[in-house]
Amino acid sequence: MKPAPLAALWPVALLLAACANGMPQHQSDQQLRARYQAYAGAPIPQFTWFGHFYSWEELGRDELVVFTTPSDAYLLKVWPQCDLRFDFNLIGISSTGPTVSSHLDSVTVHSPTTGPMRCPIDEIRRVDYQRMRADLRAQAQAGQR
Repeated sequence: MKPAPLAALWPVALLLAACANGMPQHQSDQQLRARYQAYAGAPIPQFTWFGHFYSWEELGRDELVVFTTPSDAYLLKVWPQCDLRFDFNLIGISSTGPTVSSHLDSVTVHSPTTGPMRCPIDEIRRVDYQRMRADLRAQAQAGQR
C-alpha cells in the first residue's frame, strides 16, 4: 500500500484546523508537555484512525498531541528539523489505510507565512488521557478543601 495522496489529507486538515481542545491555555509548553509525557506509555509503532480527529495540541518544537476521540490521545514526536512552534492554521496526517505509523507517516503543518511543511513522525505514544483527567479533577477537588 502507498501513502494517501495529499488531496486526501485536506478533509482531515480542515477538521483539525477547526478543533481546539479543553486544556487550560495558561500553562507553558514545558508544563503541558511534562503533563502529557507523565501519562504517555511506551512508544508504539502505530495507531488506528478512521479518517477524522477530534482535536490536537502543539506541545513545543517537535511534539504534539492528537485526539482521535475525546478520550483517546496520542503523543507524536516529529523529526528534529521540524519546528511546530510556528503559527500554523492547518495540520494533516498521512496514513497507510486506517493506520498512522512512526517512521512511515508524517504530520504536515500549513502556515500562512511558510506554507506546508512535512514532518516525519519519529515516535508515537498513547496517552492515558482518562487517567490524566481524573487526576486533574482529584487535584482540583483537593485544592478546594
